[in-house]
Parts: sequence; structure tokens; C-alpha cells
Amino acid sequence: MRHIMSARTRSVFRRLVALPLLGAASLVSACGTDSTAPNIPSNPAVETYAASLGVTIANMTKRSDNLFVQDLVVGTGTEAVAGRVIRVTYSGWLTNGSRFDSNVGGAPFSFTLGSQQVIAGWDQGVLGMKVGGKRRLVIGSALGYGNQGQGPIPANSTLVFDVELLGVQ
Repeated sequence: MRHIMSARTRSVFRRLVALPLLGAASLVSACGTDSTAPNIPSNPAVETYAASLGVTIANMTKRSDNLFVQDLVVGTGTEAVAGRVIRVTYSGWLTNGSRFDSNVGGAPFSFTLGSQQVIAGWDQGVLGMKVGGKRRLVIGSALGYGNQGQGPIPANSTLVFDVELLGVQ
């Protein structure tokens, strides 16, 4: 399993987490990006989550050491399977509660599930959702941005996403 995305994959995912221009620099400084910090991957099971995120790992389904999922609303439509193009809305946060991206209220984001167009945590975490469903994903750095980080996302960060599946083609 790939832990760090290729440049092509990062480029595609950049559209998924199209970072807000205003406040990005302050978010980086608020999150801390100490270049002398040890290169230790995150562990979602032992993280502390901001109360505003509503994350309780014990109530989530563990898919791997680096991926926990929780269905907030179970959909009833077409199932998201590998190879299909899916459309979603999403919001993404760091464990401290800082939102780094969202397309809620904007255009849906589309990608081919399982084709490494997004971080591995998304390919694995969205799999099996049904249209109309809403799911919370808690993704460890090994299935996220690894030790490189991305924009305001520090290296070795656990990420929290709320995803709503709008369509499967």
C-alpha cells in the first residue's frame, strides 16, 4: 500500500482540498510545523480530537490502523464501488478542529473510486457508501499525506472528513 502519493495524485487531490487562500498561512502557524519534529506517522486511535469534531474513535468502525469510519446517515441509493465515478460534498479538519477545506455549498467533487486520484484513506473510506449517505472518515497520515504534509496540513497529520455521497456513475 502506498504511503505517499505521487506528484500526479497530489495534483489531483489538490482539487479535493483546494486550500482557502485567506487564512492558510495563519492555519499553518497555528498547527505547528516544526521541521525538527521526529518523522512519526500519526495514530488515529490515540489522537486527541477537538470536541467540535464529534469524533469518538470507540464508536467508529476500524477498517485499519489508519482508517476509522462512522456512518452518520446510511444511504439507500447506488453503492460506491471501485472503478465508478462518484460525486461528493465534504469538509476536512485537522484534529485540533481547524477546517482546512470544504466544498459544502459549492460544486460537488467527482473522482473515480479506487484509481488513486485521491488519498488512500478516501479510496478505502468511501468504498461501500450508498447515495444519500453521510460518513465520517478519520484518516491517519499513512493513508493521508504521510510525512510530506500538504499546504496547511502538517506532516504526519490525522485528518477528519465528513463526506456525503451525492451520486455514482
